[in-house]
Parts: sequence; C-alpha cells; structure tokens
Amino acid sequence: MAKEAAAPAASSSSPPCFTNPWKYHVFLSFRGEDTRYNFTGHLRGALRQEGIDTFMDDYLSRGEEISTAFLKAIEESRISVIVFSENYDSLRWCLDKLVKILDWKKSHQQMVVPVFYKVCPSDVRNQNGCFGPGTVLAKLVKQTS
Repeated sequence: MAKEAAAPAASSSSPPCFTNPWKYHVFLSFRGEDTRYNFTGHLRGALRQEGIDTFMDDYLSRGEEISTAFLKAIEESRISVIVFSENYDSLRWCLDKLVKILDWKKSHQQMVVPVFYKVCPSDVRNQNGCFGPGTVLAKLVKQTS
C-alpha cells in the first residue's frame, strides 16, 4: 500500500499570487455638493459596512495635490462608481476624473459602474436636459454604454 504524502499545513497568509493588487475595492466619483452628504455618503457607509474599502475624496490631506491623489486612487481601485448628478459636469475635476476612469477602463479593464442620481440615464445618453447636445459629459458617458 502506497503512503500518501502529508498535506502541507494551512497558512494564515495568502500566497503572493492571491494577494489583492488593489488598495481600494471601489473609487467613488461624484459632485460633492450634489451627493456627498446624501446618496454618495450613504453608499460609502453601506459599502464599508460590507467590508468594501472605498475611496472618497475626504481621504485627501490639506494641501495634497488633488489631481495626483485622485489619479493614483483610480489606478489603485478595482471598480469605479461614477455618480452622475445634475451638476456633475459643472466642475472640471469631475470631468478630469471621468476621463481618467475611462482611460483606465480601456487600458486596464477596470470595471466602471454608472449611477444616475436624480437624472435620467436617457438624458445623458440622448444629450437632453442638463446634459444637452455636445457636452463633454454626454460624449464621455456614451463611451461607457
């Protein structure tokens, strides 16, 4: 009768090939004045409650280069959630983040989840309402569809 090899002892740490390459599970892109203290704040709370590490811009220190920190956080996140709200495209920072997210999605297959807060997806898709024809946001959103 052949002897069976002893099974290796279970390790408390994961092998290097199974470690999580992302610092954050989710990056939240949103217009602060529209959703920080309501929808996006509640979403972050619910994600954290489920153990999902979430990046929101309140992690930035005063004086920190915002664009660099955001770009790095996008690259370090598995999923980007874009919360489109009525005034999302009124800030250049929001559009800069959106461009980076879409570029990162294309080059690194990052999952992107659009959320439409108090706006109709069809308004964005069809360039109606506050997302009128020719807006940068309307063109970028079509790329994610």
